[in-house]
Amino acid sequence: MRRAPDRLLAAATLAGLALLALPPVRRLLESSMSLHMLVQFPLLVAAGYLLARTLPAGWRRPLDAWNAHGMAGLLACALTLMVVMIPRLLDLVLVDARFEAAKWLALLACGAALQLSWSRAGLLVQAFFLGNVLPMMAAAGQLYQDAPLRLCNAYLLDDQVRLGQGLVILSLVAAAVAIAAGLRRANLWPARAHS
Repeated sequence: MRRAPDRLLAAATLAGLALLALPPVRRLLESSMSLHMLVQFPLLVAAGYLLARTLPAGWRRPLDAWNAHGMAGLLACALTLMVVMIPRLLDLVLVDARFEAAKWLALLACGAALQLSWSRAGLLVQAFFLGNVLPMMAAAGQLYQDAPLRLCNAYLLDDQVRLGQGLVILSLVAAAVAIAAGLRRANLWPARAHS
């Protein structure tokens, strides 16, 4: 049985998804490459994460058995992120509703896998996941910046460069936060002394 806070969180998340799915909002977020990948993608992943938090224990048990130490879920998340950053896919989701629906489902599932896996994974598995995903994101960002031609037909070259810069910055910030959190968790970075 879901607790009231879980039901409230699920309802709020579904309402947020409904808002994101409204054609004017969706068109706005997909109007530029930067908004598409740096705003819409994370919002969909976050929605999947929040929805997974509200899953009843009875649904989690079979998933936990399949997702030992969080490795299967984190691998699925990494592969999903790798695929959705392919430029050709960005073009296809703008013109084909099937690809758009697949993108939404994949990113929601990515967020759910992240939520169901992160706490189960130890520090080493988490570091391995971030050590693969963040450099991949930075490399994609560098590719978007260095490409002399548009990689996506639907977006302009300057928007592609802005996205590349955003991906590199995002990966560096996420790496710094993850390193600080890992050091603190391993008790190698003491908490600030209280007076």
